[in-house]
Amino acid sequence: MSETVLLIGGGGREHAIARELETSEADLYACAGNRNPGIARIADGFETLETTNPKAVLEFAEDVDATIAVVGPEAPLQAGVADELESAGIYAFGPKEAEARIETDKAFQRRFMAEHDIPGCPDFETFDDMDAACDFVDEYDGDLAIKPAGLTGGKGVKVIGDQVTAEEGKEYIRESDYDRIVLEERLIGEEFTVQAFVANGDVRTAPAVQDHKRAYEGDEGPNTGGMGSYSDATTALPFMTDADYDDAVSIIEATVEALEDYRGILYGQFMLTSEGPKVIEFNARFGDPEAMNTLPVLETDFLDILTAARDGDSLPALEFAPQATVCKYAVPEGYPTDPEAGAKVQVDEESAGDALLYYASVDERDDGIYTTTSRSFAVVGRADSITEAETIAEDALEVAGEEGLHMRHDIGKPELVQQRIDHVEELRGE
Repeated sequence: MSETVLLIGGGGREHAIARELETSEADLYACAGNRNPGIARIADGFETLETTNPKAVLEFAEDVDATIAVVGPEAPLQAGVADELESAGIYAFGPKEAEARIETDKAFQRRFMAEHDIPGCPDFETFDDMDAACDFVDEYDGDLAIKPAGLTGGKGVKVIGDQVTAEEGKEYIRESDYDRIVLEERLIGEEFTVQAFVANGDVRTAPAVQDHKRAYEGDEGPNTGGMGSYSDATTALPFMTDADYDDAVSIIEATVEALEDYRGILYGQFMLTSEGPKVIEFNARFGDPEAMNTLPVLETDFLDILTAARDGDSLPALEFAPQATVCKYAVPEGYPTDPEAGAKVQVDEESAGDALLYYASVDERDDGIYTTTSRSFAVVGRADSITEAETIAEDALEVAGEEGLHMRHDIGKPELVQQRIDHVEELRGE
């Protein structure tokens, strides 16, 4: 039977998913709130609709006779799109609203970890009384991370002792309009992520990736949705041991076991501390940009994973090419605080050279593609080493030019990678 796959979402992550499905024996349709030109050129049909409206998504799914759906972003998961599709007999590779709370409700996430004795959980408290939260800041012996309980696109967290002082942190708590917040111990170390394909109780993990959230080079400036990321030719990153990677995988496996009926992608964001990996947070979908590191080196047919998940079979063992990847985002000038839209994108799939080009939030007009106020596009280099992959990505950015765009050129460069190695060695007293 021929499969018809509906892809939900229109960012760089979803363009990477579409590229994987392009080579499979499936008819691909897509829907998103924005028209991603990269996805639109691959898909047999593309519908612009509000993906947090489950009934609108279901109507399009039924119109194209979808047999499988892949939910890319977190907002449709929170809105119950997977539930709506499932109720109509369309298999959705993505958790239902209740299971997606592992990402969409950080207070639930921490309580869930504590109740199920999942390792790697930091000290935390949850608050709906902001005065009580401020008192906790005063009383706590150490620095704290301030996290809104709900979704903030990766931009709502403030870390005392890093981004803000204790007084600034309390001011942020008082002036915010959040209903609930989580205060947790500040974790010191190096961040990394491991993404897992999950269904029918099986967990299949991908190589570790390190994302760079800060807007400016040298890890300066405000947090963003992610300015770029890199992975190595092995499962671990240069600053990690294989045992560190295995410990992170064990945490994901314990979480899946406790969730019982989870399916889709479970993404663990970890801090490699002097005590080993601790959980910064879980996400209920591929990372963006981390999907653009993982999927280009995935050699297992993505459609085979989806059909096995739907049919209740064991997930296939995942094969990844032994290559390093470096992903760099180009964003509008002024992003994220005061982005300026309207710059023409000067690079396309052909002029990107050996790099892969993934469109994110862009505006396609008759005379070309232009930036919006969100991340515009990403370029990904693949090679035997991180250094070689970085050069490929950087060459593509050179074609794109700097006019109206901002990039972090330091991601994946040997100096920055070595800083990570040195930092972990210092933490471990090596």
